[in-house]
Amino acid sequence: MRAVIDGPGWAVRGPGRTAADRPPDVGRALAGEAGRLAPGVTAATPLLRPYALYAALAAHAGRAGLDAAASRRLARRAEAIMLAVSLLHDDGAAPGAALVEPWLGDDLDVAGAAGAALPGWDAYAWPSAVLGTIAFRDGALRPGRHTCPPSVRALFAPLIEAAAEDRLGWERLDALRAVAPGSAEAPEASWLSGVFTAVRAGRHDPAEWTPEDLRRRGTLRVLARAAALHGDPSASWDDVTASAVAFGGQAATDPVLAALPETLGWRGVLLRAHSVRAWQRIWAESREAPDALPDALPAVGTRAFLNDLPPTTRGGHPSPIERIVLAGGDDALTHFGLLLIGGRRAGELDGAARAAFVGPPTEILNPVWVALRTEEHLDRPVRDLAVRLQADLAGQARRERLDARPPAAGGTGLAALASLGARLGLLTPGASVTPLGSTLLGVDA
Repeated sequence: MRAVIDGPGWAVRGPGRTAADRPPDVGRALAGEAGRLAPGVTAATPLLRPYALYAALAAHAGRAGLDAAASRRLARRAEAIMLAVSLLHDDGAAPGAALVEPWLGDDLDVAGAAGAALPGWDAYAWPSAVLGTIAFRDGALRPGRHTCPPSVRALFAPLIEAAAEDRLGWERLDALRAVAPGSAEAPEASWLSGVFTAVRAGRHDPAEWTPEDLRRRGTLRVLARAAALHGDPSASWDDVTASAVAFGGQAATDPVLAALPETLGWRGVLLRAHSVRAWQRIWAESREAPDALPDALPAVGTRAFLNDLPPTTRGGHPSPIERIVLAGGDDALTHFGLLLIGGRRAGELDGAARAAFVGPPTEILNPVWVALRTEEHLDRPVRDLAVRLQADLAGQARRERLDARPPAAGGTGLAALASLGARLGLLTPGASVTPLGSTLLGVDA
């Protein structure tokens, strides 16, 4: 798997970490553009069941007239119970399931678990609102524009009833096994497959859907078409998609990909992911040994170093230089080269691909920033450029220490979207398209 960035683990504080150790938030622009192209899906939302849970909770909250505080209490308790059921019945498939263990003894302390800081499923609330399966009214949960079907409400009715209890015994938890994410019972799949693919009554009519719905459908079509062209069970979804849209000319020549406005956006996102990962790796290694990167570079000028890098384009399209460079290693020196490649690509890409690749013009440490720093050092030793970029990275980290926002995950979210696609019956874990996926997404050419 080549430089897949699909979660915030590199930026999460662990025991003993201080504010001075917090890395700069180099992934926010990448996550933002990925979120724009796949609204309602993030790297932290790979499961289908939480979307269904929130839809059922919103339907109940609307009928019961729950206010914001009561909605939040219900959601937290339902999340805690769901995590416990996942831990007991499907080996903790739900992210964060292990965190309920302290609240499991002779029974589940629902009130205690709900009051704890349990990360994971709460991440589905806003994506569900973007998807349109729930809405917020003055902070209270309410049904969205896509009505939760009776079968889904019936599935979660026992869970919602149980959420009123402060403690649940093991027999009660065992009776809720049907709501576990890994359960074979998935009445939400047929409903949500239409929502995710913007298909109603078996057909897609663009006039019936929002721009966000159309972008999400477009991204699913990109993913499915990439699987049809380059499906490989041993490759990551980032790699499969990059083979179709980031590198080579299929983005322009394939009849499906060429017609999708999302294709070139994903070209930019997937190429930018290499720069994000490069900054992350350089930060991690420079914290351990600040001089390691400059000392590892050859005693040559920046211009000569750049001239030794492989060509970044072939036939007017990006060549897979990042894959070539990563094949030689995964250390800070390798990722320094990837940063400079990103700076070069900033001057080669255009249109939607460039916009997605460089991000906001005010963003510090984006590929344009790297290109400008590189130009300043063309006639100086490449080691000086490395020192300058490390200093820029450290300076940005210092500026962000008082920022209350958590760092962005920095991932493309494609793995999560593919996981959802598999649960919806559109894709397979082996990176191929199902007959249902071909029909709903129209990716046969």
